[in-house]
Amino acid sequence: MLHEAKNLVTPLGFFMPVFADAHTAAQFAIGVVIYDLMAPKWKHSKFSREELLKKCPQLRPDKLESGFLYYDAEMDDAHLVHHILREGVSAGGTAINYVKAEKLLRAADGRVCGAVLSDASGESSRTAEVKAKVVINAAGPWSDDLRKQIGATPRIRPLRGSHIIFNRERLPIPHAVTLLHPRDHRAMFAIPWEGTTMIGTTDLDHKATPGANEPYALADEIDYILEAGNATFADPKLSRADIISSFAGLRPIISSGANIDPSKESRAHVVWEEEGLITVTGGKLTTFRIMAEQALNLAAAHLPGKPDFSKRVRYFDALPKVEAPSGMNAADLAYLMGRYGKETSDLFDLAQPGELDHIGALPNVWAELRFAARSEGVQHLDDLLLRRVRLGMLLPEGAQAQMSRIRAIVQPELGWDDGRWQLEEKRYLKIYQAYYSPAPTGQEN
Repeated sequence: MLHEAKNLVTPLGFFMPVFADAHTAAQFAIGVVIYDLMAPKWKHSKFSREELLKKCPQLRPDKLESGFLYYDAEMDDAHLVHHILREGVSAGGTAINYVKAEKLLRAADGRVCGAVLSDASGESSRTAEVKAKVVINAAGPWSDDLRKQIGATPRIRPLRGSHIIFNRERLPIPHAVTLLHPRDHRAMFAIPWEGTTMIGTTDLDHKATPGANEPYALADEIDYILEAGNATFADPKLSRADIISSFAGLRPIISSGANIDPSKESRAHVVWEEEGLITVTGGKLTTFRIMAEQALNLAAAHLPGKPDFSKRVRYFDALPKVEAPSGMNAADLAYLMGRYGKETSDLFDLAQPGELDHIGALPNVWAELRFAARSEGVQHLDDLLLRRVRLGMLLPEGAQAQMSRIRAIVQPELGWDDGRWQLEEKRYLKIYQAYYSPAPTGQEN
């Protein structure tokens, strides 16, 4: 992915500090070697206490004995998914936003042969029956909701992972840092992320809160993450007042059926077919390519000509040559090219004066808002600020201080009158407070 998704997936160093624990030091030493052998690469280092503090002065000096540095990668997950969708559409596919699969259709022999779809945007109550030679269930944590329509036994154990985000200035770590929680020694990470610093993740069984439409970080999880951060980083201690946002996601883990710790469940993916419905679930975002190949190869038996999807192909179009606008440096161009690919030139053409400036200290530029509003299927303001450009997670108070400029850029692009804007802003702020704020409530009221 580092090669195919250049500038979208980028190398990232990971420090592994050792705090007065010979057993941990030995585990880390073995771990970085095994990791590099599996990659395969050979890019890790060991540092003395003094060397590590010089490279990462944010670490607690007391009990710090030594540390390691190895290299992995980071990505903008939202843009990666959206990038794949847009290139798929460009190649002839169809992607429809805000559509819910209400009911599976069955043929005379009982096999799944399509679905009843409904408009979930809130703007209409339209439904449609769509027939297909093959139906793939890639609904992640909600896969069992579809499978129960064919009487299948549940297989998914949804696990919640929560994160908290800090201003970069509050925790300006030069690389990611591995944290071992002082209570249970679970590994967590502090990561430089999109102009901020993020710490996570938890790993808990998810029980939906009544009335909540999204997962969110519970108060105990936030305290747990702060405890891990303060066990690793020097004073002043991180506190709830330092948090600018939080978020949680669900992992569609295949249940072992055993009553084991969530972190011990396998992260492997599984692809299977039952009554004509192909389900692909489990796995990680980083294994999406092999998951897609296996699901498509299982579907191939139902398609004309039985196509072979196992042949290795690029998953991202090669980046074109794009000339940077006047005043833009190479790093900023690379950032935008990684996220927008061949559409980067379109973004530059749309930009109004001043819209290629950074949004505060973030790597984002204002023109990304205009491009997303015009071209990226935005139906609601929360789509834009939480799932496209994500300023609601990267700036304090959900970017309320920037809302007047955001409105000036995107309201004309979306064709909303003032009444619609006010409704959308009110909706967005309810969602932010309920699921993404430093103290989410889970209630949109």
